[in-house]
Amino acid sequence: MAVTAERAATTTRRAEVGRAAARLFSQRGYHGTSMQHLGDALGLQRGSLYAHIGSKEELLFDVVAEGADRFLTAAHKADGLEATARARLTALLVGHIETAATHHEAATVFLSEWRYLSEDLRAPIQNKRDEYEAIVRRIIADGIAGGEFRPDADVFFAATLVLSAGNWTYTWYRPGGRLTPAEIGTRFAQLVINGLTEED
Repeated sequence: MAVTAERAATTTRRAEVGRAAARLFSQRGYHGTSMQHLGDALGLQRGSLYAHIGSKEELLFDVVAEGADRFLTAAHKADGLEATARARLTALLVGHIETAATHHEAATVFLSEWRYLSEDLRAPIQNKRDEYEAIVRRIIADGIAGGEFRPDADVFFAATLVLSAGNWTYTWYRPGGRLTPAEIGTRFAQLVINGLTEED
């Protein structure tokens, strides 16, 4: 029983460290955040942090991986809908914006700081990003094949537009604005869909 309680306390403290890291990395950037900053935010001596983490980069990886997994979960949910390509693309963008808004700090770190990981830690994150992009491309390609989107639509550029629209939301979105995250995602999707369906 004591071992279980100790493990639970360790897990809780690790989660607290992760949340503090996400907040500081999103505000100060990875290189602008020191272990002293993390210690101060948590009320811990700098040396005590190493009882919970291996390194600052390990913390960055944890935050980035969490952000990647959240985006991928939303994308798989949208892609798995028994619906038209239009509806799936709309659901994907809504899910993307809602994820960025609901988990703003982790999303910010995932989208802006992941490149600072060393090559071996960056590789699995790149794989997740590639998987996400493949989902976007598949939905667009399905729309073309099914006659929903224009046959001459460029899958690569359309997917790049979708990703760019979604990924930059973290730089300007603020809670309490005129539109909800779902409304923003829906409007983005409509603009993309209009471009995929209207002839020159």
